[in-house]
Amino acid sequence: MKIEEYLKSHKLLADGSIGTYYAKICQTDDTPELANILHPERIREIHTEYIKAGAKLIRTNTFAANTSYLMRDMQAVKRNICAAVTIAQKAVKDCGKTEDDVYIAGSIGPIPVEESTYISLEEEYYEIAKTFLESGVRILDFETFADIDDIMPVIHKIKKEYDACIIVSFAVNQFGYSNAGLSARKLINAAASSSDIDITGLNCGVGPGHMEQILSDIMLPDDKYILVMPNAGYPKRIRNRIEFSDSPEYFSDKMKQLDVLGADVYGGCCGTSPAFISRLAECIDWSAEKTPRKNKKQKPENKKPLKKGFLYNEDGSLKTHKLIAVELAPPFNADDKRLLSAAYELKDSGVDVLTFPDSPSGRTRVDSVLMAEKVRRETGMDVMPHICCRDKNAIAMRSTFLGAHINDIHNLLIITGDPVPTMARESIKSVFNFNSVGLMNIVKDMNEEIFKETPISYGGAVNQGRRNLDIEISRLKKKMEAGAEFFLSQPVFSKEDAERLKSIKEQTGARILCGIMPLVSRNNALFMKNEIAGVAVSDEVIDRYPENGTREEGEAVGVALAKEMIECTYDFADGYYFTFPFNRVYLMKQIWNGEDGKK
Repeated sequence: MKIEEYLKSHKLLADGSIGTYYAKICQTDDTPELANILHPERIREIHTEYIKAGAKLIRTNTFAANTSYLMRDMQAVKRNICAAVTIAQKAVKDCGKTEDDVYIAGSIGPIPVEESTYISLEEEYYEIAKTFLESGVRILDFETFADIDDIMPVIHKIKKEYDACIIVSFAVNQFGYSNAGLSARKLINAAASSSDIDITGLNCGVGPGHMEQILSDIMLPDDKYILVMPNAGYPKRIRNRIEFSDSPEYFSDKMKQLDVLGADVYGGCCGTSPAFISRLAECIDWSAEKTPRKNKKQKPENKKPLKKGFLYNEDGSLKTHKLIAVELAPPFNADDKRLLSAAYELKDSGVDVLTFPDSPSGRTRVDSVLMAEKVRRETGMDVMPHICCRDKNAIAMRSTFLGAHINDIHNLLIITGDPVPTMARESIKSVFNFNSVGLMNIVKDMNEEIFKETPISYGGAVNQGRRNLDIEISRLKKKMEAGAEFFLSQPVFSKEDAERLKSIKEQTGARILCGIMPLVSRNNALFMKNEIAGVAVSDEVIDRYPENGTREEGEAVGVALAKEMIECTYDFADGYYFTFPFNRVYLMKQIWNGEDGKK
């Protein structure tokens, strides 16, 4: 009987951890998956213990069987997987069982994105999955994932080619969020929305108590089987070794509470052992009818979200005039007098929002959110800090968004960000847990769950100078799918730039604020051309600046060029994004005359 058929009328007991149990009984920190080749008898004995404890589903010892973790080529990874399958099959047979009595699932864990040495991440997942299926395993268990994007194309492909049962489970922290910043609700709903996934749920990350709290607040889907495999608890470091509390009784008592929610597959993750599974086998009535789903009902939404920020009027309707954003670069030191002076100068000049970069070029400046908050508080203007992915992980990012929201900051520009300068990399490491699209998905998730009444408006960057415009258009569409409401372009310095930006607008329908940068001297233009990534300053532009011109002459060229670029983009631009070198915002009055006011 297939596992899907079995689950229609039965609850199913799975195994517990292989990795932490192997480390404990063998007193080793070696990668457990290497034992498939070096010590197969040890792994077979662990499987045997779990089967004797009552497990009807065992997972192969292959969670980290990939080119990154094993530091082997794909052929070696395939040999490891085949060995693991053979070990599991032999354990079932040694226990006098058949594969109708005990199901075998191929365990597939996340492959580190930056460390994958294979052709592509998608291709490696596919080769791993195919190896299992061609070895006789028809259940694939994608476990401990932080999001679903990397594996969905593979799952879809596998389902078209093979008769396979697909399990996808996610790891979240005690607050219910994965390392990618996505909530358990969003992750389970995403898996439930795919017809290619048969079983979904949570594993790892938390103990059974927190897992019960997290799942009880989610409307679990009725058309998917739900898996629960919590850790034994939370680890402690004892004599340089990670150890979990050993309390099968506590674990099983909490799992009985999870049973009330109507789960289908029960097992354990890190810190659990055959003793935990044996105790779990005794405390739940496996012969009883399956428990109907029980969840706290989500409260009906009575209030319509009130959109705030520079895109919207006070009543929440969209503004219709040309929007104007001006960037003010936070200082390198603690002296903010010039920036505040510039902000006050712009207050009555038709500017919709002041925007603050997040340590551009990987060089420390005053924090963009804190700078934005001070300017908002002192001037009353709308502000928009830039948030980049370089310096903070998902936990810190969420903390930043919460802090921004409670301080009435309702606009964010979300970008991937510049890398740390080469010379600093030995001591300073970039984070880059995700790119701008991933970070936008985090904000989108928080808007749906936390900021329902006054959601954050966020946008992204668009680079019309990218060589392959189709790639940029595709990326912009992904940002729009992730909730981006507007885009700020790189500075436009030529009619060709303008035409490329117009093409992006026509193909996406995005709300675009065209970048305008009035370069103030020949040296300024040369610096932007040669040292700032993403800014395309042509030789024709540089030649317009006199070699030894006065300050006034240089500014005059910059103003004239800015007006020309506004003229050739005015028919399609939704607004303008001004960046004034050295915060020379007084040039604004020479370029723009109030609301929709070209000069």
